[in-house]
Amino acid sequence: MTLTDILPSMRRVIADPFVPDAWPERTRPTLDDVVIGGVSLVRLASICETPCVHTGAALVPRSGGRVSTVDDATAIVVTVSDVCRHSSGAIVVQVDARLGAVPVAIRELRLIGRISTAHDVAMVIGLQDEGPDLAVADLPGDLRIGDLLAVPCPGDITVGRLRRDQSRR
Repeated sequence: MTLTDILPSMRRVIADPFVPDAWPERTRPTLDDVVIGGVSLVRLASICETPCVHTGAALVPRSGGRVSTVDDATAIVVTVSDVCRHSSGAIVVQVDARLGAVPVAIRELRLIGRISTAHDVAMVIGLQDEGPDLAVADLPGDLRIGDLLAVPCPGDITVGRLRRDQSRR
């Protein structure tokens, strides 16, 4: 449990914590964005549309930030395409990418592009397509269609693996 979990209003002054080893090198969360090597993921999404990716060198796990000479990590940005309540009461979120096609670090999924002061709630993320169908992540309770989400993934992931329609835009 973190301070921003207990008091979500603190997100206005401190960024939600993150696990650096899951993200590409030189990743820094801000109040409403994730910046990797000086590149804003919110700005990247505005230029490239979603889904989009930013790949860099991975960090060696539990090394205190040592950069791997052989492994990569990718940050993926997606847009929320639907938020609904299932008959079981669960909140189900759909995104504009095939997150089930890649091994995302779903526990690191985070809202970018705006600051939410709503408490986090467990939401079912529809991954669809290949791989697992669903995953559960804690996201702000006021999540809405059009919100941007960022999530890290080990390896060098291309946007083609994430697109729902395989045609190039």
